[in-house]
Amino acid sequence: MRFAVLATFVVAGVAQANPGPPERSLRPELRPELHAITVQGASNNRGLQRWISDFRVRASAQGISTQAFDAAFRGVRYNADVIQRDRNQSEFTKTIWEYLDSAASDLRVRNGQAALRQNEGLLNAIEARYGVEKEVVVAVWGLESSFGAFRGDEPLIEALATLAYDGRRGRFFEQQLIAALKIIQSGDVAPSDMTGSWAGAMGHTQFIPTSYLAYAVDFTGDGKRDIWSDDPADALASTASYLANFGWISGQPWGVEVRLPNGFDYTQANRRIQRLPSEWARMGVTGLNGRVVRDYGDASVLLPAGAQGAAFLIFHNFSVIERYNTADAYVIGVGHLSDRIAGGGAIQASWPRGDRALVFGERQELQRRLTAAGHSTQGIDGRIGPLTIDAIRSYQRSQGLVPDGYASLSLLMRLR
Repeated sequence: MRFAVLATFVVAGVAQANPGPPERSLRPELRPELHAITVQGASNNRGLQRWISDFRVRASAQGISTQAFDAAFRGVRYNADVIQRDRNQSEFTKTIWEYLDSAASDLRVRNGQAALRQNEGLLNAIEARYGVEKEVVVAVWGLESSFGAFRGDEPLIEALATLAYDGRRGRFFEQQLIAALKIIQSGDVAPSDMTGSWAGAMGHTQFIPTSYLAYAVDFTGDGKRDIWSDDPADALASTASYLANFGWISGQPWGVEVRLPNGFDYTQANRRIQRLPSEWARMGVTGLNGRVVRDYGDASVLLPAGAQGAAFLIFHNFSVIERYNTADAYVIGVGHLSDRIAGGGAIQASWPRGDRALVFGERQELQRRLTAAGHSTQGIDGRIGPLTIDAIRSYQRSQGLVPDGYASLSLLMRLR
């Protein structure tokens, strides 16, 4: 399951309470560049209407009533803008420090603290029921829709139907469309009020329909799981419900910034290697104050910018936030923003700000050059996963470099 992307409404109460303008949602994923593409509008719409007729049978087989189907599809037409966005997405290439500069900016922190104060009673009740700290819920809210300011105004049935008919991931979007119809049929929302991002995510914290069906809750007790309205209660509780269902541990941090000792074995910075913080401390890994980090649970060392940036001990709750979005930048963004909202300080370590993120073609080139140099990445896909990181470390060791596994521009230049 993944949550969403874009949005466009303003929550009056939050906007009034915030000391500054809202910032856009911050998902580290592909963003649309709206280049013109040639579309045959009338022809595509006729094709969509034929597809809808065929889809009606499949929807009926999955329990969607004729009444609900007809109400949902009334006026639905081929949405060329949605296809344009889907086909012309620009690559997300921000570095971790560029992302965090925005994700945990002073403005976003102030807005988050204002949103927490305004909704304190609600958030305390949500925390008491689900065991998920209120600052974490608010941080997700902040990164997903800027505390409700950008929720998305795309008619969802039309967007999902268009993507299912003419998109790159037809099976996935048809699954989301069936789920959206079930939501409408349940009475949680009228078809005209079911709006969201062009990619199908909805509400204050941007649920996709299948995740809504599985994890959304009616916290207000009015008989509807309403994540669309200006009242964020159901949406925020649903976020806590989601995190709780994936094993959130109350009182455990997502991660703690740490200092690594001189001569640290950087091959130990691996998600597969887990130790209690007290065990890491025996290897010289300590908190910024030089003391042993509390034994909250097993932890791994994470170096999001390699040996030249910040180091963290990350715990089980890091992997729970990953269920919302798998990008390390997003997880660190949620975690660090929640810490800042709670009154914590900024990340202390410096970042290699002279570096930049590799674009897709450069990541492929890096993999090709590593493999040609005898350090196989087991494929050329442009994704820096565990196999590529292992290959980078193998090359770094062969060159007498710090084996931190970081795919940097300087590493690519050296391989060239």
